[in-house]
Amino acid sequence: MELVTGGELFDRIVEKGSYTEKDASHLIRQILEAVDYMHEQGVVHRDLKPENLLYYSPDDDSKIMISDFGLSKMEDSGIMATACGTPGYVAPEVLAQKPYGKAVDVWSIGVISYILLCGYPPFYDENDANLFAQILKGDFEFDSPYWDEISESAKHFIKNLMCVTVEKRYTCKQALGHAWISGNEASSRNIHGTVSEQLKKNFAKSRWKRAYYAATVIRQMQRMALNSNSNANFDSSNSSNQDSTTPTAATGAWTSNVLSSQQSVQSHAQEMNKSGGSTNAASQ
Repeated sequence: MELVTGGELFDRIVEKGSYTEKDASHLIRQILEAVDYMHEQGVVHRDLKPENLLYYSPDDDSKIMISDFGLSKMEDSGIMATACGTPGYVAPEVLAQKPYGKAVDVWSIGVISYILLCGYPPFYDENDANLFAQILKGDFEFDSPYWDEISESAKHFIKNLMCVTVEKRYTCKQALGHAWISGNEASSRNIHGTVSEQLKKNFAKSRWKRAYYAATVIRQMQRMALNSNSNANFDSSNSSNQDSTTPTAATGAWTSNVLSSQQSVQSHAQEMNKSGGSTNAASQ
């Protein structure tokens, strides 16, 4: 276990004097490598979001750490179908109450990638039902003028991460092989001014405001989960293998995750597998 002292991802970007697509590509590569390692160990995080991406140290070349494993689950421990995660980052299949797996983490990385290149989220609406409808349809755009100077390679990368059809969505390994990550297709143009302005506008909110908004969406998620529970099409013989977290428990845990302060410790995926408990930070 290690102390993580470098602060949150978005705060570091805002403080920088220069920020390019190459910088974003480097950040996403680190996240993909860490999540790919987790997936190889059979761990699905289920709540990847910017607040859970922390710098290991204040050093300029510090690595990124993934924190808050409170909702994570071992893939071989049973069917995952519980509605859990964070509004705006949750994958369509989770909202649709379908069985899901590692691909939900890739979707979340796609959302994070989108934000890293423009400073605002791909899905947003004050109305919960409208927000969920956008996500279920994969309804997002590369708005002008914010995306005018972003490379087509970056857009292609994001589209393949935020693909509604799970079978067509990239895996972490496929994403790592994309030219925007592994090649030289990420632009060196300085986009700090636009991105930092939008980050401050859209994410520089006090924690209680973010918690309040999340709590309102939790109620909608609870209703969706409870309404669909009676219509679940799983054979009763599989019931013992289903995600043991009930909708109520999951949304309760979600509230707890939003309201709690960020944890700043590391634990390897193997430790989680041995203990059956939750870990707080991971890096490859």
